[in-house]
Amino acid sequence: MSKNNNVIHKTSVGGQALIEGIMMQGPKGAAMSVRLPDGSIDTEEKEFRHIRDKVKFLGFPIIRGCVNFVESMIFGYKCLMESAEKSGFEDIENSEENQSKLDKWLSEHLSKKVMSVITGIASVLGVLLAFALFFFLPSKLTDFFNNLASGALTNFRALIEGVMRILIFIAYIALVSLMKDIKRTFMYHGAEHKTIFCYEHGLELTVENVRKQSRFHPRCGTSFMFVMIIISVIISSIISVALPDLRNNIAVWMVVKLLILPLVMGFGYEFIKYAGRHDNLIVKILSAPGLWMQRLTTKEPDDSMIEVGIAAFKAVITDNPEDDAIR
Repeated sequence: MSKNNNVIHKTSVGGQALIEGIMMQGPKGAAMSVRLPDGSIDTEEKEFRHIRDKVKFLGFPIIRGCVNFVESMIFGYKCLMESAEKSGFEDIENSEENQSKLDKWLSEHLSKKVMSVITGIASVLGVLLAFALFFFLPSKLTDFFNNLASGALTNFRALIEGVMRILIFIAYIALVSLMKDIKRTFMYHGAEHKTIFCYEHGLELTVENVRKQSRFHPRCGTSFMFVMIIISVIISSIISVALPDLRNNIAVWMVVKLLILPLVMGFGYEFIKYAGRHDNLIVKILSAPGLWMQRLTTKEPDDSMIEVGIAAFKAVITDNPEDDAIR
């Protein structure tokens, strides 16, 4: 076995950190492993069917990126909610000592249907907040600085908005990472990366071997987010130069930004797939910001978290490493 820790092969396995658990997707399908309240690990195979298997058109390059992003978000959210239930997180959050006076009043006086409506409204508000933070606020800040510069920054609007979006994104992640529960999830995120790296290095999946690996992986969703921002800046800049009147109306410009989002997702997805197979200078440059950002979105896991990562990983790989490799 190689001792220089060089990557022997790159797997097609990817994953997601959950509440006290990890979900993995690989050649054998999807599986999630969760640390239960009694200390044991529950591993469950999950059925995850791609819509592109039924509708071939949705599997075409660029198009498949947006479709895969939406599918992954839905599937990942379901696994996240299930892990919260299995780990006992919901019971802890809903316990009387952890409930505020408002929470207690709502649970005592409102029916489940009304609570479901409130949860739905909260979800909508969350989407609106994300739009305000990552679309509206960068545009308004750009307008503010452009007015201070007497319009001298107009031709660089897309670039400045991209920089603003990155700074807001970093600040947001830095703040949420201070929360105890989020920090533990980021530790599981680190366990996920380390487990994948261990297998890619051709090492036996043991806690000791996994512990030695890096927690920064180029195929991480964090890298995908940064790649999308970079691609968004490029596409927005082209549109801004070709159709300068669009950028002067903030409402129209917001609509344009939303309309190009599926295209940005598509190109971002294709890049991540390309990066999984190649290790050239362009890949390294575009992947670098995401790797730096993983210093916030991943934390060093403890051995119990690594055990969960190993359990989930083993459930989705085959007996032949060549079958697990990216093709």
